[in-house]
Parts: sequence; structure tokens; C-alpha cells
Amino acid sequence: MPGPDTLVSVGLPVRNGAGQLEAAVRSVLAQDHERLELVISDNASTDGTEELCRALAREDDRIVYHRQPRDVGVIGNFTTALRLARGEFFRWIGDDDRLEPRYVSGALGPFAADDRLILVTTGMSYTDVDGSVLRPSYRGTGMLSDDPVDRLTELWETVTTQHHGLDPLYGMMRRAAVARIRRPVMIREDEVYATMLCLAAPWGHVPEVLAHRNLRGRRLPHIARALGVPAWTAHFATTLQFRAMNRCLRDVDLTPEQLRRARALLLRIYGRRQRQVLAHRSRKLVRLAAGLIR
Repeated sequence: MPGPDTLVSVGLPVRNGAGQLEAAVRSVLAQDHERLELVISDNASTDGTEELCRALAREDDRIVYHRQPRDVGVIGNFTTALRLARGEFFRWIGDDDRLEPRYVSGALGPFAADDRLILVTTGMSYTDVDGSVLRPSYRGTGMLSDDPVDRLTELWETVTTQHHGLDPLYGMMRRAAVARIRRPVMIREDEVYATMLCLAAPWGHVPEVLAHRNLRGRRLPHIARALGVPAWTAHFATTLQFRAMNRCLRDVDLTPEQLRRARALLLRIYGRRQRQVLAHRSRKLVRLAAGLIR
């Protein structure tokens, strides 16, 4: 059972984040749960990130700084932070994100009450690229179900009806259990990985806003370059995503009835996503045609 003596690791993957990194670091070090470590994985930064991180590590021995000798990609850097962590519990943080001082202690609470949980999400605020602040509020309980398909349904109903209602990739996780789940390298890997975590075990949730994230509006070709995946995958991102999630179902011990329900759910969500993509492309063609006419 987690308590004050439980070691918690926070992993901070970064590349060229010298301009905003320090605030994220300070928010981790200010936690009211003192037994923690901050693992910084520097993905071969070319700005002042290394110098800043080494200076911060000299100030506080809870900081573990690791520098990649070469660019290992976004996902490779995330998984390095997880691999180097030693805590029983783990959480990733972005280099421009921030945690409330009681984030760790608040997120550990549900784990103490329920040993089935693989992760705990919390309420979050999101600052959009235009400066507006979003505070989605999730109050559901479906992620606590012992039925993995019930959890999958709850996850995807939330994803498609309440954007950012659940943010598992920036939740508190049982490190050993999550380390066994391979994070894919592909566009929309976050949703594929969330599906894998969802199928693995129940989740808890703390509705209080305990963390803050900055959203980055990036187009799919840019995301492909950042991930180091072929550019053509941006044109088939939805199809490749749902093919990967269907493969995830093979790794779970599902009854034939559960497998039928899961496949039907993913097919329904895939159809919904494809209709959204087609509608978006149609609007772009209309705008292009109108511009040519003028």
C-alpha cells in the first residue's frame, strides 16, 4: 500500500526545452510527497538544456539527469525515462507542463484504496495555442470495471464526446506493470497506448485539477517527422491506428462475447472517425474551389 515512504518517479523527456523546462522541474520538486525522484531524459538537445539540467541536478539530489548521445526520437526518449525510473509509481510530465503541489499525494490515494488499479488519472487544465484554458470534467466510473470491454467502451465514449476528459498518458502509473506494455511508435500512438493500458487493468480517477498541460496544435505530417515514421502514414493515420488497436485485442484474455463487443466498438468508432476525416477534407476542397473561383 502506498504511503509517505513510497518512492514515486516522475519522468521528464525533453529536447531543446531550455526556455520552459525549469518551471516544470520546480513543480515536481515542490510536491508535498517528499520521497520522489525526477528522471530527466535529454534527447541530445542542441540548446542550453544540458547546462540547465546539470545545474538543477546539483541543487537537488532527487534529480537524475540522463543525456542521450544521439536523437532517439520522441517515443524512445519517453521510454528511456520510464526505464531509468526506480519508483513503485511513475508519471510522465512534459517540459512545459506543471503539477500542483499535492499532485503525487492526491494521485496515490486511489491506489491505496484499490490494488487492482494500473493507473490513476486526475483533473487537468489545458492551455490551448490561442491562450484559452480548458478544464474538462470527468465524473464517470466505468474505468473501474473488471470487464476490459466495459473500460474500453468508457474510454472511447469519453474520448469522442469529451475531448481531454481522460488523459492516461499523463496519469500516475504502477511502474512495473506499465513497463511491460510496449509503447508503439506511430501517429496517434497515444490513443493506441491508452487502449492497451485500458485493456490491462482498471483505472482510478481524481476529479480535482492537479496538473496543467499546454496543447500544441501540430498537423499530422509534422507529427510523423517528430516521431520518425514514414510521411505516408499521415494519410492513413486513422486506419493504421484502428488496425493496431484491433491487434491489441489478441493480447488480452477475452471471451468470444467480449471479443465481439470490443471489435464492434472499435468498428463503430473507426467509422465515426472516418466520417469526421471526410467531412474535414470536403470543407478544405470547398474552400479551395471558392478561392479558385474568386
